[in-house]
Amino acid sequence: MIILRDITLRRGAKLLLHATNVTIQPGQRLGLIGANGCGKSSLFFLLQGELCADAGEIEGLNNLRLAHMAQEMRATAQSASEFVWRGDKQLARLREREHALEARGDFEGLAHVHNQLEAIDGYSAERRVRRLLQGLGFALEDTDRPVNDFSGGWRIRLNLARALMTPSDILLLDEPTNHLDLDATLWLQQWLQHYAGTLVMISHDRDFIDATCQRILHIEGQQLHSYKGNYSDFERLRAERMANKHAHYEHQQRRVAQIEEFVRRFRYKATKAKQAQSRLKELERMQTLAPAHADSPFQFSFPSPPQESDPLLRLEEAALGHGDQMVVSGVDLTLRPGSRYGLLGRNGAGKSTLLKSLVGALPLMSGTYTAGKHLRIGYFDQQQLEALDLEASPALHLQRLSPAAREQDILNFLGGFNFRGDAASTAIAPFSGGEKARLALAIVVWQKPNLLVLDEPTNHLDLDMRHALEVALQDYTGALIVVSHDRHLLRNTVEELLLIHDGQVEEYREDLAGYERWIVSHYKEYRKQKIHKSDSSRREKRQQEAAERDRLRPLQMQLAATEAEMESNSGKLGQVQEQLGNSELYTTGQRAALDDLLQRQGRLKKRADELDELWLQQQHQIEELSG
Repeated sequence: MIILRDITLRRGAKLLLHATNVTIQPGQRLGLIGANGCGKSSLFFLLQGELCADAGEIEGLNNLRLAHMAQEMRATAQSASEFVWRGDKQLARLREREHALEARGDFEGLAHVHNQLEAIDGYSAERRVRRLLQGLGFALEDTDRPVNDFSGGWRIRLNLARALMTPSDILLLDEPTNHLDLDATLWLQQWLQHYAGTLVMISHDRDFIDATCQRILHIEGQQLHSYKGNYSDFERLRAERMANKHAHYEHQQRRVAQIEEFVRRFRYKATKAKQAQSRLKELERMQTLAPAHADSPFQFSFPSPPQESDPLLRLEEAALGHGDQMVVSGVDLTLRPGSRYGLLGRNGAGKSTLLKSLVGALPLMSGTYTAGKHLRIGYFDQQQLEALDLEASPALHLQRLSPAAREQDILNFLGGFNFRGDAASTAIAPFSGGEKARLALAIVVWQKPNLLVLDEPTNHLDLDMRHALEVALQDYTGALIVVSHDRHLLRNTVEELLLIHDGQVEEYREDLAGYERWIVSHYKEYRKQKIHKSDSSRREKRQQEAAERDRLRPLQMQLAATEAEMESNSGKLGQVQEQLGNSELYTTGQRAALDDLLQRQGRLKKRADELDELWLQQQHQIEELSG
């Protein structure tokens, strides 16, 4: 049991926690949530011993093995596999000792180390590493690549794999699904459901929290508030608490009125029926849960595009890829105003390739690309964050796009993304990843696109910002195609699913729950095959060992007989030599006895040599059969 008692924590002049208390039970799975900058990561540093509380104390951490997911990685030439297995510090120490003993030729010490490696299952380390890396989306050949060869996002995945490899009683994960695609997110979800220790996880992915956590710790008002249940339970309970505090929710009521008006106009129009049903579901949820987000600092919408074409963009018989390597072929896709697609597919299937082809970042290998006359694309991916000018303010980023825009209009717009006061007018260099992601999204919204192409737009965004993005996308009138591991965002913003599989793009007729079942069943079948293979291997090993014992038994019996005769012969030889040491043998009248003893000594020595040779032959035969 871990007890945080009367904890007060500051970072610089900012008070993060004040006299707060919480108890973490062994084996609990906790989701740690709260607005950006509220102190979630600082609390992790406190638990790791990298920060000291300004007041209060923590009990129960002594003698617990703690693993955590690092957010940064130093440059290293180690292979991906070695970097991950070195997360197991005991394994790393034993392997280093093993190499040192081998170099010295200390075989007695090696035997002891081998026993220790066997005890910690050290000889299966490479197999466990491969399973972790493949689950997180790495190709088999990636295991031998140097860590320095991987990009930032893939290095974060390696940090995650290393944390999972580390034997632990408590596991701290900070935004583990950032940089993961949906398939890897589902794999990680399955892995964590089988984790036996205590899990404390910072995440802004509500579906992922729902599937892995049984209690929520919410940092609010410098306090840790504990809620029983997953994120959906937390949202409902907090909404009830907030509703008791606030008499009016004008923003919520405006949103409810907008939805009701949309449903009234389009409920029975075939082309808008899916959207109407989606809005109805949102309305039901919002009426109950919106108070939980009533104090959100984010409120923005996509302006209506000034002009549109129909279709906006069309691919016909398109082959897509990089250089000479084709990834997807035969693509026929038409995007019209109001199209709302979610793009599914395994890691490496070609999702990002399709999106980059749509925005013109990758030329088609063959086929036809037809853009509408008034096409305006808004494209978001993680590279957009790297393209930001760190020396420029958020306001300057927008002024460069629209030199004629009024400064107050820009500031009002940025306020909806919670860039207010100095945050809107100072350089973004010290901004967090979440703040930069918000700015990159703000830039996309500002340009009034009629086609939105979004590649993992929720990375680094907190739950309130994700909610605001979801609401804005629901009101968006242009075309949308999105790749996201955030299943909640997909469910509430897209109406059709496309699956990239085996080099083809096709309509996916089931829903997201069906896709999740398909992916999870694949993992379960894989584990079943591995277990079956492991069981078969164990049976085969037992059978092989039994057959080997049958083959070896006669030789071992012969060897035992030889060793028994060697011992007997040695004893007899010792007796003869003892008698030969008697000085009386060498007096007159003892010649016959002396000759007899000398002959016996010769026969026994000869037999000793023969037995030595026989023993060596038998031992060699046994070693040959033992392989």
